[in-house]
Amino acid sequence: MTRTRPDARCPLRPGEPCTLCEMGATGPQDCPLVYLVMTDDELRAGVHAAAVRARTARTVARTATAD
Repeated sequence: MTRTRPDARCPLRPGEPCTLCEMGATGPQDCPLVYLVMTDDELRAGVHAAAVRARTARTVARTATAD
């Protein structure tokens, strides 16, 4: 039995996989951009607000197609 690791998700782009867009990064855990954003209160709040908006939009779209 082979174990597979789940794809890392980018915390800055909700719902999208980590694309290793920063040189030298092996994932979100050592990405310098993620570090900078997550250590700044204002930027982190903006990322959180974007994630909430994206989640709400997906829920609304899913509800609209179910009717």
